[in-house]
Amino acid sequence: MNGIHDMGGMQDMGPIQYAKTEPVFHQAWEGRVQAMSYAVQGTGKLRLGFRPPMESIPPGEYLCMSYYERWLTATTERLIASDLVTRAEIKSGRPAIGGTRATSALSAADAVAALRRMPATRRDVAVAARFKVGQTVRARNINPITHTRLPRYARGKSGIVERDHGIFVFADTSAYSQGEKPQHLYSVRFAARELWGDQAAPQDGVYLDMFDDYLEPA
Repeated sequence: MNGIHDMGGMQDMGPIQYAKTEPVFHQAWEGRVQAMSYAVQGTGKLRLGFRPPMESIPPGEYLCMSYYERWLTATTERLIASDLVTRAEIKSGRPAIGGTRATSALSAADAVAALRRMPATRRDVAVAARFKVGQTVRARNINPITHTRLPRYARGKSGIVERDHGIFVFADTSAYSQGEKPQHLYSVRFAARELWGDQAAPQDGVYLDMFDDYLEPA
């Protein structure tokens, strides 16, 4: 999806401000939002990935939101899309009378276990690789209206396959519960000058993990 969230390679966004003493959470509510997000994920009942609802926030609103405000928006939309809560219940802060969507709260031990449990995305299935290490490839110039992990600044650019990571779940479809579509995932090196032009250092490069569906022969 093309949107304001895809800031990689965009100009005039200003320098990244780094504070050595920056706290993990600036306010207590941020920690609660993160905990809520993980708790919702721990139910195993979500039908929408974390990124799509965040990427759907209108640009003006997105730029005005803080980091965890975007998390809260994504968590809310995932709950609604998965029929775990209604928008009316979110607005009122109370479950609907006679509602059947209630899910038991996680125990402290279950919450810790859910936090540490990362769903495996590697798949042991027979899928032929479309490309091989050392091959020159081109990132497809696509502009989907849905979630994608192919950054805009790499589209239409050529690179070299440096490594085949194996077969993984295709994030673009799995984020919407539209099937895993397992395929090979490669590490592709793009020369900095291929991406940014002659102003980039000639020895620099950017390594991007690219699915089969993102690539075409160069």
